[in-house]
Amino acid sequence: NASFSDIQASDYDALVIPGGRAPEYLRLNPEVISMVQHFFEANKPVASICHGAQLLAAAKVLEGRHCSAYPACQPEVELGGARYANIDVDKAVTDGNLVTAPAWPAHPDWLAQFQKLLQ
Repeated sequence: NASFSDIQASDYDALVIPGGRAPEYLRLNPEVISMVQHFFEANKPVASICHGAQLLAAAKVLEGRHCSAYPACQPEVELGGARYANIDVDKAVTDGNLVTAPAWPAHPDWLAQFQKLLQ
């Protein structure tokens, strides 16, 4: 365990942003926003699922991307400058270093696509 102020994003090779309510609150923390931006600036692999798109939009890293998320997050994806990927709930989409999916049924496809980025 570590606090966000103790974490150096440069020490990590990839980022996973889970869904649920956490992104809604994490996007309010400037240290977390900075960490998310680091992974995009360094072109490191990022996997986001469900409501994780709320954190991506807040970090302003979606511009020009193709991104899936929980359907209720479609407005945030589009306001963040991305094209919303309206895919089946058990599918994922990769755009560059970013893998996204709408919900937990996509875990197998989402993790398989993320694994490819990690190789």
